[in-house]
Amino acid sequence: MADASNLADLGCTEAGTLSEHVFRRIQNAIVQGDIPPGSKISEPELARTYGISRGPLREAIHRLEGQKLLVRIPHVGARVVSLDQRELIELYEIRESLEGMACRLAAARMSRTEIDELRRVLETHEKDEAFQAGLGYYQQEGDFDFHYRIIQGSGNATLTRMLCGELYQLVRMYRIQFSATPHRPHQAFAEHHRILDAIAEGDGELAELLMRRHIAGSKRNIERHFQQVAESTHADKR
Repeated sequence: MADASNLADLGCTEAGTLSEHVFRRIQNAIVQGDIPPGSKISEPELARTYGISRGPLREAIHRLEGQKLLVRIPHVGARVVSLDQRELIELYEIRESLEGMACRLAAARMSRTEIDELRRVLETHEKDEAFQAGLGYYQQEGDFDFHYRIIQGSGNATLTRMLCGELYQLVRMYRIQFSATPHRPHQAFAEHHRILDAIAEGDGELAELLMRRHIAGSKRNIERHFQQVAESTHADKR
């Protein structure tokens, strides 16, 4: 479970501020895997853990449901989302199509300053200790997220709302979960550089193709993961 420090100690006296803090903490715990997929959400337990009353907590839980991180099951209650293979592949098919489109638009619309800032983001990623050790890819969100910055750079408000709003944390959750696949971090970093080069050259067609290939590669990793799990389960039953 996430950090159990009492939010009241932070000087958060207003219900809205308390709700925002607990929302961010639970969101981070879910996305990082500290609260595992499929876990049942107990309001009394979370209220004790975070030192918060039920009202602000319920507001935070409602927001997490809106981000698709929590699902409410009749007669069971709220649980952390746990996508099955079909649902996860469908999510990556959506990413492949829409983020490819975002790249094509970004190649036409991103300013030189925005492109330079994106190169600095990759430089920051390269210095990350976990990445250098091959243990995972840089996991910060928002402006420090390569994919997020490209979607923002597309200049398409509807696309941005979908990929940087409604689906963003759910996608991050699974990007982080599979980021430690052997050899994937450095391969993904190299692919990011090629995508950015295409955007910088204004080659929208190439940028879209490279992003689609990049996400398709991640999708194949997921398919291999489920296949390995199935084979392991089958072997255990023998």
